[in-house]
Amino acid sequence: MRYFIELSYNGKNYHGWQIQPDAMSVQEKLNNAISTIFQEKIEVVGAGRTDAGVHASQMFAHFDIEKELKSDVIFKLNSILPNDIAVYNVFLVDDEKHVRFDATSRSYEYKIWLGRNPFLLDFSWQIHSQRPDLNLMNQASKLLLEYTDFQTFSKVKTEVYTFNCDVTEAFWEQNENELTFHISANRFLRNMVRAIVGTLLDVGLGKISVEDFRAIIESKNRGNAGLSVPAKGLFLTNIKY
Repeated sequence: MRYFIELSYNGKNYHGWQIQPDAMSVQEKLNNAISTIFQEKIEVVGAGRTDAGVHASQMFAHFDIEKELKSDVIFKLNSILPNDIAVYNVFLVDDEKHVRFDATSRSYEYKIWLGRNPFLLDFSWQIHSQRPDLNLMNQASKLLLEYTDFQTFSKVKTEVYTFNCDVTEAFWEQNENELTFHISANRFLRNMVRAIVGTLLDVGLGKISVEDFRAIIESKNRGNAGLSVPAKGLFLTNIKY
């Protein structure tokens, strides 16, 4: 039987979602917890791969097991998992349902704090100098919906079959000192959101124009885009099936 797990995690202490040699990952912690409960080796499959330091307010994973799960499985998992990982739901799905390939949309948020706030150091990128122009950044964000090839914002050394992504939403909003960038797409490339945010900030700070941003997308050259912003401000927020 196949089960889906809904969870969230603070990515500060992890080298991303995916298991890696000599580095702690969220996937490894979840594998260990489930294997401990059922006294057999179980490996979960994730809906995506978040990079080191990136957070997830909603993530899904699946695993297969022959026995039917009891109602206390969520309590047991949360008792074993570290405090920076939380399981909210475990539910039975069809055997062919795949947590990664059946996802139709993924959403991310990137948070920037204008000024200093010691309580948000781990969950936002704090900018202490010039305030970016939100209107210009939103003008540039709309251009993302006109394109499908996002090679410009992908890591250079990455093994993917295509750089195409269908971006359905991209905009900034401000709540007092907090700026939040929202973006949704059917899939994302490695480092894509952080590179987009860095380039949009260049627009907002007057370093490049909105039309420059268009030219950067069309160049398909990572060297033309802005810096990759810090991972701690990025959250995977929603996965739809």
